[in-house]
Amino acid sequence: MKNIEPILNVQNVSKKFGGVQALDNVSLELRPGEVLALAGDNGAGKSTLIKIISGVYQPDGGVIEFRGNKTELPNPAMARDLGIETIYQDLALSDNLDVGSNVFLGREPMNTMLGFMPRINRPFMSTEARKLLDDLDIDISESKMHMPVGALSGGQRQAVAIARAMYWDASVLIMDEPTAALGVPEQHKVIALIKRLKKKNVGIIFISHNLTDIFSVSDRIVVLRRGKVAGERMVKGTTGDAIVKLMVGDTAR
Repeated sequence: MKNIEPILNVQNVSKKFGGVQALDNVSLELRPGEVLALAGDNGAGKSTLIKIISGVYQPDGGVIEFRGNKTELPNPAMARDLGIETIYQDLALSDNLDVGSNVFLGREPMNTMLGFMPRINRPFMSTEARKLLDDLDIDISESKMHMPVGALSGGQRQAVAIARAMYWDASVLIMDEPTAALGVPEQHKVIALIKRLKKKNVGIIFISHNLTDIFSVSDRIVVLRRGKVAGERMVKGTTGDAIVKLMVGDTAR
C-alpha cells in the first residue's frame, strides 16, 4: 500500500475559530483502496478536518493535494465534483422520498412529456438505483425501493447514503460515525459494505469512536488530540489500548 501514490494528501493544515486553534499543522495521506481511521475524543479536531477536506471550511494554512495536484476546495460542490463525498451522521436523506429519489437528490435527471414539458425521469432513477444496489450487494427488496426511506432500517438508510455517493463516482469517501445508533447485525452489514468499497479502490476516511469497528475495517489509524496529530499506527501493528493512550496523551508519538 505504501508504494501506491496517495489520492489525497493533506499537508500542515491549520484552522482557527476566534481564539480556538481547532487544527494545528495536521497532515495525513489517503491511498486508493485504503481505509484510514480518524480517531480522537470530542474536540480533537476530527469534524473540522473532514469539513475542510469536504469544502465546508477553508483552512487558514496548509495545502491539500488531490491526485497529486494542489487543490482548493471553496465549497462542498467543488469537492463532490472532484470525487470527494461525505456521509455525515444525519445522512442528509429526505425521509419522505424513495431510494431512487434520494440517490439523485439535487441532481435529478429530466426528460420531456408531450415533447416539450420537462419532468423528472423517475423510471430512470428507479432503474439506476436498483442496478447500483445490486452492484454494491446491498440488500433492499424491490418492495422497499418505492417506500419512503424513513421507513427503512438504520443500516439500509446508511447503505442508501453510501450508494448515492458511489453513483456519483466517489473516489474518496468520508464516513462520519457510520455505525453509530445501529444494532450489532446492521453494524456488521455496514462494515461488510465498506470492505466491498475497498475492493473497488475507493479511499475511505472512517471516523468512529468504536474501536472494534476501527480495527475490523481499517488499514491505518491517525489519532488527533487537541487539534494535532498525536500519532499514526498501522492496524496490524497496534492495539486498542495503544490507540486510547494516544487519544488521552499517555504515550509518545
